[in-house]
Amino acid sequence: MRILIVEDELHLAEALTQILKKHNYSVDAVHDGRSGLDYALSGIYDLLLLDIMMPEMDGFSVLKKIRNEGLSTPVIFLTAKGEITDMVTGLDHGADDYIAKPFSSEELLARIRAALRRKGEVVPDDALKFGDMELNTANLRLSVNGKEMKLNLKESELLELLILRKQAVTSKEQIIEKLWGFDSEVEHNNVEVYISFLRKKLTFLNSAVRISTLRGVGYVLEVTT
Repeated sequence: MRILIVEDELHLAEALTQILKKHNYSVDAVHDGRSGLDYALSGIYDLLLLDIMMPEMDGFSVLKKIRNEGLSTPVIFLTAKGEITDMVTGLDHGADDYIAKPFSSEELLARIRAALRRKGEVVPDDALKFGDMELNTANLRLSVNGKEMKLNLKESELLELLILRKQAVTSKEQIIEKLWGFDSEVEHNNVEVYISFLRKKLTFLNSAVRISTLRGVGYVLEVTT
């Protein structure tokens, strides 16, 4: 899952980034409304954490433009404003939730999970399953029939993306955007390297799951018989 933080308080943005990365979310952070809008319109994010009072463009305006472009990405407002009128305004603009500063990390994480569930995303509490394999995104462990291996974060994120795509073909461009960000300079061979790592680990675990390549199109998970 990839989250965009749009927050002009640098220390708070950094703290939120560290909290979310600790829980294995991919995170980008920007510090003004105009940049937040540009990043959000890329369409690669699963959720936005959006401050209200920001330079260049306020959060209400950012959200309005996002919704006018037809993006249904879940949005949680982060703001020091706790008045009912601000909460109502945010929800009327199309926000999914509203949390007033200060807040606990546990509350924030719970609200993120709830917003993603309302959108219909699969938000694993423990593990994702496909065929005979099980991916635990909390501890980055891949297991097959009781045998398990530790993955690194990018391997786990890549396998999670392929599982959540529900057997749809995923292109290298989509993988790069979701794992590294739309403005990343990562090249296709980086994706190929991580695909190779995952294939070797699935083979080592004797999994029936294979990562198949559709040449010139992308990758898809399949179960062999």
